[in-house]
Amino acid sequence: MGFVEGGGDKGGCFIGGMKSLVRRKQVDSANSKSSSAAGSSHQLAKALTIPHLITIGVGSTIGAGVYILVGTVAREHSGPALTISFLIAGIAAALSAFCYAELASRCPSAGSAYHYSYICVGEGVAWLIGWALVLEYTIGGSAVARGISPNLAMLFGSPDSLPFFLARYTIPGLNLTVDPCAAILVFLVTGLLCVGIKESAVVQGFVTSVNVCVMAFVIVAGGYLGYKAGWPGYELPVGYFPYGVNGMLAGASTVFFAYIGFDSVASTAEEVKNPQRDLPMGIGFALSICCSLYMLVSAVIVGLVPYYAMDPDTPISSAFASHGINWAAYVITIGACTSLCSTLMGSIMPQPRILMAMARDGLLPPFFSDVNKRTQVPVKGTVATGLLAGTLAFFMNVEQLSGMVSVGTLLAFTMVAISVLILRYVPPDEVPLPSSLQEAIDSVSLRRSGCSSSSDTDVENTKIPTVTSGDSTPLLVEISSGHPLVEKAASRLSYLVRQRRKVAGWTIMFTCIGVCIVTSAASIVSLPNPARYALSGIGGFLLLSGLIVLTCIDQDDGRHSFGHTGGFICPFVPLLPIACILINVYLLINLGGATWARVSAWLVIGACIYALYGRTHSSLNSAVYVPATHVDEIYQTSAHSLTC
Repeated sequence: MGFVEGGGDKGGCFIGGMKSLVRRKQVDSANSKSSSAAGSSHQLAKALTIPHLITIGVGSTIGAGVYILVGTVAREHSGPALTISFLIAGIAAALSAFCYAELASRCPSAGSAYHYSYICVGEGVAWLIGWALVLEYTIGGSAVARGISPNLAMLFGSPDSLPFFLARYTIPGLNLTVDPCAAILVFLVTGLLCVGIKESAVVQGFVTSVNVCVMAFVIVAGGYLGYKAGWPGYELPVGYFPYGVNGMLAGASTVFFAYIGFDSVASTAEEVKNPQRDLPMGIGFALSICCSLYMLVSAVIVGLVPYYAMDPDTPISSAFASHGINWAAYVITIGACTSLCSTLMGSIMPQPRILMAMARDGLLPPFFSDVNKRTQVPVKGTVATGLLAGTLAFFMNVEQLSGMVSVGTLLAFTMVAISVLILRYVPPDEVPLPSSLQEAIDSVSLRRSGCSSSSDTDVENTKIPTVTSGDSTPLLVEISSGHPLVEKAASRLSYLVRQRRKVAGWTIMFTCIGVCIVTSAASIVSLPNPARYALSGIGGFLLLSGLIVLTCIDQDDGRHSFGHTGGFICPFVPLLPIACILINVYLLINLGGATWARVSAWLVIGACIYALYGRTHSSLNSAVYVPATHVDEIYQTSAHSLTC
């Protein structure tokens, strides 16, 4: 019957350890949630709606970087074509957003990409994704906090005009610059997040609204100035593409990171009132608003000033100052401060929810899974992450580590796209259930075995009518189901069903290998041309072959009942997820060796923690794996036995 236990130590320590890396958990369904609620005292609050999700998404995505990226990318890569670079980057980000939208509506639980990877790929990959996201949000929050104090100082008139208790100062003898303002802001945001998810979303919405108003001012006032001046930035002899199409694409790969942040919406899935409807709409609207604002601001600024004359540090303020509007610098600085504050909230909020999800699964201590009874927020995890981020922001200059933030995000984007392919073509056909349901599992197993043997006996005596043609030949002839032709057709059909899953699984794996080969060949400049062409050919063959095979074979019927149904369905599968994987892997490889060395050290630390604690405390150690088609019947049997 396929009822197997999920113990990881059977068959030897090494084999058990390898099995633990690929074991997958169950999608949270109504049955499993009610079961877990019986053993858990508190749950997260169901308080968020579409407006809350949009404010979280926009606030987490639009940081102060847009106020700087416009000048840097226009000067070095795109020129006046910066608007198209933002559009291309937005389309690339939308590929990941489509994948997130389907998985968030099917699996609406805290944990985001960690949760999806655990369900579709396995425990080992899920742990690394969760561990990378912890690094991303910790360093990201600290880096954002340290960027707020210089902008606040500009509002007071100069970089050294902050009050003494907020100003940066260097500790003599240690060459260490501390930032009290950054630490205080992190602690304030942490306290706000402990109050409640709805309250913090309302505050983030207000702060985000101020930032959006500042960007609207830039668009409207800048558009008026450009119209009066005749758009001097576009009247250039070099044309619209001074660096060519390659420069425009290089600019798109740079500004792509300005769209990172919408995945924060997925981390709040468990706190959304109607996740099947609201999560896809929240992600989609947030990304659309961000892309529109980016494109409009860039179109205005590159039109006000020639791209080569832009100030790379303060492009928007200097563009207004060149037209005599010096006071606009204060408005723009307010926008930068509010955008950083909103991004800080978006960086700290998801981390305790990811830690909570990992602790629920037994991979981290239960300290992180505790939910406060009154606020319905993981207060202990929020305070712990806030203290860590605040300490880093106070003592360390984390700018050199900022590239590590991108690794966590791009790894998550890649695994989410792979999870969509797995969900569509090889969804889990066995799911783990707690050992407390062993009696119900045994009962269903015996019942199914009895029904199967009874049905086999009846089938042997059944006659199957067959249609023929002709007047002298009867149209219906009874053929025993034991007829060789019938048995051969049935066995052939069963074989094809089994083989289709194997073919799809291997194809997905070889497609991912092809993506890695192609992107590596395109990115490693030290490769000689013959080796580059050979690797590109091999990788391209694997990639295109995988795309063709996945397009031709049928998707698994189990996808219709996987997780919560009735939500968003990602379009253009398998093309869209494969394109998403290709873009994200290319960006990952181009992050640089120093960044990867730091991230690798962090992942090695995570692997050691998993080996020493997570693997042995996983909730799947005592799980019993059953066919997915039997789960509802097992829960019904268990509920019936409890009521009797």
